[in-house]
Amino acid sequence: MAQEDSRDTRPQGADLGQAHEGNSGSAGSTFEGRHAATEVVVEKKSRAGLWVVLIVVALLAAGLVYYFTTPNSQSAGSGGRGQNGPAAITVGKSTTGNIDVYVDALGTVTPVATVTLYSQITGVVMAVHYHEGQMVRKGEALVDIDSRPYRATLTQAEGVLLHDQGVLDQAKMDLTRYQAAYARNAIAKQQVDDQEKAVIQDEGSVKSDQGTVDYDKVQLSYCHIVSPINGRVGLRLVDPGNTVFSGSSSTLVVITQLQPITVVFNISEDNLPQVQAQLKGKQALDVFAYDRADETMLEAGKLTSLDNQIDTTTGTVKFRASFPNKDIPLFPNQFVNARLRVRTLVGATLVPTAAVQHNGIAAFVYLVNPNNTVSVQPITAMTSNDTMTAVDGLETGVTVATSGFDRLDNGAQVQVRERPQGTKGTATRMGPGSGGNKTP
Repeated sequence: MAQEDSRDTRPQGADLGQAHEGNSGSAGSTFEGRHAATEVVVEKKSRAGLWVVLIVVALLAAGLVYYFTTPNSQSAGSGGRGQNGPAAITVGKSTTGNIDVYVDALGTVTPVATVTLYSQITGVVMAVHYHEGQMVRKGEALVDIDSRPYRATLTQAEGVLLHDQGVLDQAKMDLTRYQAAYARNAIAKQQVDDQEKAVIQDEGSVKSDQGTVDYDKVQLSYCHIVSPINGRVGLRLVDPGNTVFSGSSSTLVVITQLQPITVVFNISEDNLPQVQAQLKGKQALDVFAYDRADETMLEAGKLTSLDNQIDTTTGTVKFRASFPNKDIPLFPNQFVNARLRVRTLVGATLVPTAAVQHNGIAAFVYLVNPNNTVSVQPITAMTSNDTMTAVDGLETGVTVATSGFDRLDNGAQVQVRERPQGTKGTATRMGPGSGGNKTP
């Protein structure tokens, strides 16, 4: 009985429910534990990856610092030509030679003559003998205007002249008879005197008629228009059949003389004394005309004249030079660069223009010494062109630096390098006018 009482009297379903609840609790606890463990592992991996990235960045930074602070091994291995080695330069020699002194100016091509022809009579254009842009000679026919009305007027005037000339001849014959009769006391003196005055009146009529004939001949000549100069005609302005009027502003043709032609240019009043000194010696100064880019010489000519006063607004003087313009490289109103050769320096000391340096208002060059060092040599630049400069204060035959000035100083070590093949330094102008430049 006692054993039976000790048995569990709870229903079986309750036992199953409790067992199920017990199993569920155990499973939930296991899942939560695994989830927490996974989060710990992920967090550890993230921290490890972050440390790897930081280490890589630190290594890259250290490598860059090392790269930029360590001297270039290639430069060091090439004989010390890096930033810490000798300065690499090119050199040139000072020589003795002649150089021209020029004065540069801006100029305009100006024709010697430009003729604009207008009609001086009224009439119909019968013919136009020129073509646009044609070169014409003096006296060559250009335009013909209907001349028939003027020929008729001339014929009429010639008829009146012929009539009055006959009247004059008759009066002279009568005067001769009256004078003979008066000599025989056949007539009175008054009749002779009256006839003398009649002759004078008839002579006046004949002279007036002759003036009318001459005037009509001039009017007739205006019907046949010819070129007054040698030159080139412009664009065609009239056609056959057009009516032109006397005294109107309608242009028939424009002719411009091209050979020879002149260039007018302005020179500063500071350069006037040296030019006048040469002109007093009656020397023909050469002038060279260059194109707008100041690179190609177009024509060579001679200085012909200068203005009689200085322009107070610009402080310049106008000069005129004449050019033969054989192949017509100079065109009227063209802009050119004029170079006036004032004189030539003979036996001057010349150095490459690239070697001359300036420190304020003082000029100097770097002399290259035999021990591969440089020293500063003050000079005085007298004149220069694109390639050479005439200097004072420097001996002939010395070596001077022509490049690499950014690392040069008095006593600096240098290493001379050859100029690459095909390199000629600064560009030079073409033509004979490239021997010099304006004086400083």
